[in-house]
Amino acid sequence: MTLYFYLARKYLKAILGVFFVFLGIAFLLDIAEQIRKFGNVDLGFSDLITLAALNTPSSMYAILPLVVVLATLALFLGLARSSELVVIRASGRSAINSLISPVIVAFLFGVITVAVFNPIVAATKKQYEYVSRQFTTDQSSVMSISAEGLWLRQVDSENQTVIRAAGANLDGTELQQVTFLIFSQEGDPLTRIEAATAVLEDGYWALSGVKRWPLEGSTNPERDAVLLEDFALESDLTVDKIRDSFGTPNAISIWDLPNYIDQLERAGFSALKHKAWLYRELAMPLMFVAMVMIGAGFTMRHTRFGRTGVMILAAILLAFSLFFLRDFLQIFGENGQLPIALATWSPPIVSIFIAMALLLHMEDG
Repeated sequence: MTLYFYLARKYLKAILGVFFVFLGIAFLLDIAEQIRKFGNVDLGFSDLITLAALNTPSSMYAILPLVVVLATLALFLGLARSSELVVIRASGRSAINSLISPVIVAFLFGVITVAVFNPIVAATKKQYEYVSRQFTTDQSSVMSISAEGLWLRQVDSENQTVIRAAGANLDGTELQQVTFLIFSQEGDPLTRIEAATAVLEDGYWALSGVKRWPLEGSTNPERDAVLLEDFALESDLTVDKIRDSFGTPNAISIWDLPNYIDQLERAGFSALKHKAWLYRELAMPLMFVAMVMIGAGFTMRHTRFGRTGVMILAAILLAFSLFFLRDFLQIFGENGQLPIALATWSPPIVSIFIAMALLLHMEDG
């Protein structure tokens, strides 16, 4: 038991050491990126530090599997150089047995990452988008999904419009039971429009079953309301703008994601992208375990055997291959070409079996 705690402690130190080294590098690189991005805006150094601090967690979150594999390489190379691996094997413990502690630490690190770090990353990403918009004139459309239905905001040079719909098609270009509230740039209400359906055409919403209330300069909007069979409301929205305004899944906490997926589906939208992200996050602990076993498979050998550099390079290349394979299969899951569970869970599970075969071959020849 003492050996297990010893290896677990050393591996935890390795993970934290690699993590903070990469965190420092990512923070410095992000400061440079914020200077480039907001080069034409008069920002103080404290503003740049704030933006970089809010954006760095999402950058780090994306490379955590690589942090795990590099920590594994650092652990077992250190044990090999100090001949501790030789002593462990001489005590009668196999390579598989020596992996128990690092695997448990990696799995728990994955659980903490998903349960704690993921919500932090989602919150900082949202705050970064909010703060960055304060320094720009970007007035992009924003879409949100709630229990009341679909909400969309469109902004042009003269007015801003808030759109609420009870339902929509998969890409958000056909809305049902729609309400348009048009405001001036100063926030004064101008017009309210309700329609049975609204279809996004090239440059305008084609409304049918319309009732229009003038809110500006009318003492009795209901009296002045008009009924129209059809009506065209100008809009600069496109399918791509609506799709982009959904927001990325990694800006939503994993604790809120199931409810958000349910709201998307009830509003009539496809939630495959968000489901794929949810399954991928749930598979994160297994991904970390796979990274540990890959790193160990190439480095649990004494340095006197030579070719250490080649083995390290092979481990890193295999880890990168798994990293990109996971993203590649996730795209198939998001597009519905593969079952989401297969697309997100198969990379870490297959990698664990491959690494296990490598370790058994190394152990038994």
